[in-house]
Amino acid sequence: MLVALPAALVAAAMVLPIAYLVLRASEAGWAEVAEIVFDASSLEVLARSVLLAGVVTGAAVGIAVPLAWLTARTDLPGRRVWAVLAALPLVVPSYVGGFVLVSMLGPRGMLQEALAPLGVERLPSIYGLPGAALALVLFTYPYVFLTVRAALRGMDTSFEEAARSLGSGRWTTFFRVTLPQLRPAIVAGALLVALYALSDFGAVSLLHYDTFSAEIYIQYKSAFDRTPAAILALMLVVLVGAVLAVEHRTRGRAGYQGSSSAAARPVPLGRWWWPALTFCSGVVLFTLVLPVGVLLYWLLRGLAAGETLEPVWETAWNSVFVSGLAAGLAVLAALPVAVLAVRFPGRISGLVERLSYVGFALPAIALALALVFFGSNYAPTLYQTLGLLVFAYVVHFLPQAVGAVRAALLQARPSVEEAARSLGRGPLGVLATVTVPLARSGLVAGAALVFLTTMKELPATLLLGPIEFNTLATEVWNATSGAFFARAAAPALLLILISAPPLYLLTIRERVK
Repeated sequence: MLVALPAALVAAAMVLPIAYLVLRASEAGWAEVAEIVFDASSLEVLARSVLLAGVVTGAAVGIAVPLAWLTARTDLPGRRVWAVLAALPLVVPSYVGGFVLVSMLGPRGMLQEALAPLGVERLPSIYGLPGAALALVLFTYPYVFLTVRAALRGMDTSFEEAARSLGSGRWTTFFRVTLPQLRPAIVAGALLVALYALSDFGAVSLLHYDTFSAEIYIQYKSAFDRTPAAILALMLVVLVGAVLAVEHRTRGRAGYQGSSSAAARPVPLGRWWWPALTFCSGVVLFTLVLPVGVLLYWLLRGLAAGETLEPVWETAWNSVFVSGLAAGLAVLAALPVAVLAVRFPGRISGLVERLSYVGFALPAIALALALVFFGSNYAPTLYQTLGLLVFAYVVHFLPQAVGAVRAALLQARPSVEEAARSLGRGPLGVLATVTVPLARSGLVAGAALVFLTTMKELPATLLLGPIEFNTLATEVWNATSGAFFARAAAPALLLILISAPPLYLLTIRERVK
């Protein structure tokens, strides 16, 4: 009962937003719902969203898989450094990537200014699908890179060695032995990229590519009747559910064998040494060096023009405060769910755990819209308050904390807790003095991951944030949407700098073979 009741309350809170979206949409009647769903413009938005997700996912896998293999299995010089640099673009929000692309390649961008003396009056348009896809690919491929690289490092290499001993070449062994074992990791990373692309709001808005997220925001802001926005949000939820179903079917029962006792011998690159180094350098150049360089350029240009940094510190504090609050509450909510799932497995605990993941499948724009409707109609005292905003963060990012805490508890022996109970310690005492310390690594990792993702969150903050409550994310958005690039540079750089330490906790401290 100590963990069952809090876990059940957490699960109920996770279901609230989607239940209210369904309720709000049903008020319109089935005729209006069908009219909006099957309207030509809605179907066009659906097609554009699916196309963007497909292009981004395919390109991200194409970049990440060879990059993971080069940094995990070859004799690439400085592969540990390349692994760290390849993961760092994860801290760059997509809307910052969109801002960088627009400021570099847009009609008034840096490249246009540089080429103007040479007589180049206009560059090809960066807006639309090419720009939106490029911005998302460059800053989402680390999701695939990290999962695939972890799988490569933990994979039993005996199958590859057996294939090589039977005469298979390196490429044949890779495609016939290694790659099939990597399929679950590739699919898991690709799922994260696809969900990100479907729910992204900032990059697609800046690069003028209409997807569900952008259309929902426009409907919410411009229409007097916001019911169509709720229906579009449900369409997006159904699309996300379809992606999850495809992922589950694709994953099947495939897996890779457990880690072997010996580390894999690095594959000599030979004459492919220079192409491999060029590939890694190019990825880091376009995903890390150029974005930071462009932001520094606009920062210095803004300071020279009289821009002040004073407003940035207040928004930075707002971002750190609300992200820290969300991270702390998320791990507190995750603890009873994880303990119930790991220590008391069964149908009820399994259902509670699955319900806790609903918020992750719910795109941020749809989640925020549901809470806007709920707050304005049933809880006006909570509407546009910090409490409702933090609740949205916790609902959306709770699965990240649950997964980390659950993994830590699975590695801890329950016999320690049983020994404490046999010595007369009560359930609360065992939880506070034994279970929590055992799960400490998971609590820290979960808090770091929630903090990192909350720092970057944009649509929920725009729709639910209190009046005049700005974060670094909204500051970047407000400046870039008005093409004030110099004003956006400082908060964008600060956002990246603050987000880097949580990524350090999650990736850089790993043991590299």
